[in-house]
Amino acid sequence: MDQSPDRHPSLAGLRVLVASSEAHPLIKTGGLADVAGSLPIALHDLGHDARLIMPGYPRAARQLRESSALCEVAIAGAKGPVRIIEGRLPDHEVPVYLVDAPEYFCREGNPYTDLSGRDWGDNAERFLLFSRVVAQLAAGLPALGWRPDVLHANDWQTALAPALLHGVPERPATVFTIHNLAYQGLFDRATFDRIGLPLALWSVGGLEFHQRMSFIKGGIVFADRVNTVSPTYAEEVRTVRGGCGLEGLLRQIGSRFSGILNGIDYRDWNPATDPLILQNYEAATFNLKAENKLDLQREFGLTRNEGAFLMGYVGRLVEQKGLDLILGVLPGLLQDPDVQFVVQASGERPLEEALQALATERPRQVGVAFGYDETRAHRIEAGCDAFLMPSRFEPCGLNQLYSLRYGTPPIVHRTGGLADTVVHAGAETLAAGAATGFLFEEPSVAALGQALRQALALYRGNPDGWRALAITGMARDFSWEASARSYVRLYEEAIADRRIATSGVNEAAPG
Repeated sequence: MDQSPDRHPSLAGLRVLVASSEAHPLIKTGGLADVAGSLPIALHDLGHDARLIMPGYPRAARQLRESSALCEVAIAGAKGPVRIIEGRLPDHEVPVYLVDAPEYFCREGNPYTDLSGRDWGDNAERFLLFSRVVAQLAAGLPALGWRPDVLHANDWQTALAPALLHGVPERPATVFTIHNLAYQGLFDRATFDRIGLPLALWSVGGLEFHQRMSFIKGGIVFADRVNTVSPTYAEEVRTVRGGCGLEGLLRQIGSRFSGILNGIDYRDWNPATDPLILQNYEAATFNLKAENKLDLQREFGLTRNEGAFLMGYVGRLVEQKGLDLILGVLPGLLQDPDVQFVVQASGERPLEEALQALATERPRQVGVAFGYDETRAHRIEAGCDAFLMPSRFEPCGLNQLYSLRYGTPPIVHRTGGLADTVVHAGAETLAAGAATGFLFEEPSVAALGQALRQALALYRGNPDGWRALAITGMARDFSWEASARSYVRLYEEAIADRRIATSGVNEAAPG
C-alpha cells in the first residue's frame, strides 16, 4: 500500500476514495446520496481511511465543515479554474474533497437537471471533468499527500474515472458500483468527438454502445471489480429483461461482477431517537407510534383517525416506481372512508397531476407534497401503517429498509433488493414470526390490489398479528456495518487483481 505522507491522522487498514455525484447530507436527489454519505462513515468506523470526493455544488460547499482551498488542478480544455476544496462532513470526521469548478457545478437546479427538470445540455462535459479530477486525485495528487489503495466510483457520473486510469502504471485498484442500470449516461457520437476523449475508447470494447457513447460502460469494462446494490438485482441485470442492453457484457465479466446489499444509517433512521418525528418509540412502546400517525394526518389535512389504514409513499414519480399501479388501485380502495394515503414525490408531470386530482377529489383521505423534504420523509415513515413500493424493478431500495425499522410494513413487488429484504406475510411465515411485509409477484394493478387487501385484512382483523409483523421488521438488522464489511472484501479482491495484473505485463492504455 502507498505510504506517502498523509494530511489527516491515518487510520489502519485500507485507504479508500469514494467518488459520487451526490452525498447526504451535502446534497441529495435519491438513494445514491444516502449510500455515498453513509458508506465512508461505516468504513471509517471499521478502521479504514475512507474519503469522499464529489462536485462542488454551492449547497454542498455551504455545509462543508472546516473547509479550505487545497490546490488548483490542471484540466486541459476546462472552462475556468478547477480547484480542490477540502473539509469534513457536517457531522463526522470523514474527509471530503469538493471539485470547485463554478462553470460546471455552480447552477440553480439539482445536480443533473435545470429548474424545469430538463437535463443540463453539457452533462457529458460536466461529469467528464469530474471524472478527470477524480482520476488525478486517485493517481496521487502531490498537494494532498495521500493516495488511495482503492478508488470506489459510483454510477455513470463517475464511471469514466476507471477508464481514464486504465494504463496508468501506479494507479490504485478500482471498484465500480451500479446503483441503477437504467441510467447509463448515454450521449451521441458528436458529443464523444467534442469532449476530447481518446479515440481508442470509441469501440465495442470501450465506451461505444449501439453507436452511442455510454459512460457507464467505462466503469463496467475498466474497473477491477464491478458490483450492484443487491444480490437479486445482480442476477436480474444479467438477463435480457433487466439488463438494459448490457446483460451480455455483465455476463461476460463473470466473477468480476457481484451484488452487495445496501445498508442504512441507524443513527439517522431510528424511531427511538429520531429528532424529526413527534413521538419517539421502539418495539416495547410500539403503541406510541399512533401519535405520529395523528400528527401526519394533521399535517396533510386528513381526517384524524387512529383506526384508519394510512399508507405512504416517498420517492420519484417515474414509470420504474410503479406510481401508475398505485393510481390504478387507489380509487377502489378509497371507497372505504377509513383508508388514507400520503405521498411525497416529484417527477413526471402527468403523475403529479393525477395525484393532485385524487387529493382534490378526496382531500380528507389523500395528501400530497411535491419535492423532497427530509423531515417530512421521516414523519411519513413514522406515521404510516404501511409503505407502498410497487417498483417494476428496484436495484436495492432504501425506503423499505427505513419502513422496516419504523414498524411500517412495506408492500412491495418481488424484485431486486425488495425481494432480498422483505419476508412475505404468508400463513407459515406469520406463524413462525418471520414475516416482515407483503410481496406480490407481478407489477400489475390486480396483484398490488390483492396485496393491499391482504394487508388491510390483517390490520383490521388481527391487530396483534399486525403488531407482531411490524415489530419483527423493526428487529431486522440492515445497518451499514455488514454491508461495509462486504465492500472491504470487494476492495481486497480488487487490490489482489491489480497486483496480479501488475506482476505480469503492464495494462495496455486505451489511447
